Amino acid sequence: MSVGNNRRISRRTAMDLLAKGGVLGGVALGSMCGGGSVSDRAAQSEGATAFALIGDRYHNSDHYRTAMGKTLVKDLGLSIDFSDEIKLLNDEHLSKYKLLIILRDGMIWPNGHGDPKSNAGWWAQGQSEIVSDPPLPQMDPERAGWITPEMGKAVRRFVENGGGALLYHNVTYIAPYNDDFRDVLGAVTRGHPALRPFKVKIINHDHPITKGVNDFIVSDEQHYMEYQKDPQYLLMESVNEDGLTHGEFGATSAAGWAYDYGKGRVCYLGPGHLITAMWNPEYEKLQKNAARWLLREL
Repeated sequence: MSVGNNRRISRRTAMDLLAKGGVLGGVALGSMCGGGSVSDRAAQSEGATAFALIGDRYHNSDHYRTAMGKTLVKDLGLSIDFSDEIKLLNDEHLSKYKLLIILRDGMIWPNGHGDPKSNAGWWAQGQSEIVSDPPLPQMDPERAGWITPEMGKAVRRFVENGGGALLYHNVTYIAPYNDDFRDVLGAVTRGHPALRPFKVKIINHDHPITKGVNDFIVSDEQHYMEYQKDPQYLLMESVNEDGLTHGEFGATSAAGWAYDYGKGRVCYLGPGHLITAMWNPEYEKLQKNAARWLLREL
């Protein structure tokens, strides 16, 4: 490995540099990033404060480890264990943490994705076909829900017993597969149009999560959902100011809410497909406030 003017460094030095950057082996080390609350720093001796389940066919795991690694780990000082392993959504694993973060949809593709051009990678311009000799077997790109009844119950128990849940973006696609998860989330997907600009409009400026946050505009997937909780918990909505709609659902959708759930707390935030949206300065404020509110530091 080399740095700067091709100056070679040792493996040990390289590992030290990675640790100082705050992310090592998929575990974000909040105590190395400066800042963070007393409770966060105290938790370092016992393990990370939060578990983040991230990544799916359309949402690269490293993309969100990078996005949250800046906003929640480096800037806020939160310690997070990141993983894309859905089997970790169980009582035993969740019991190690105070905060559960999820940014992924509800689908897996056991038999492959079918058209390779549609996966999370980039298809090279000018490439006309996939080449394999001997030829690949025919794929059956059938999707399936991954969340089991016990996983849904584990999420529900985690929050009911005092945990916080920060749920992002496409988690509304988990809700159709599991009633317990849908009840915790408080919504179910209605789909989304292609990437386009829209405004995120704050409709409740008095909540600790939205205090000091201004309306902002992002280019992102404008996710639409059927919100199923009390309207008093809504914090923000997404608005396509060009009047572009999504099917019969108009140009506006709920885009964020927060409420107590049992002894715990839940917050949903809608934007999240592109890292440019995740790092919008006003959206970063929302994410940091949400994490602190869920951990009862606001």
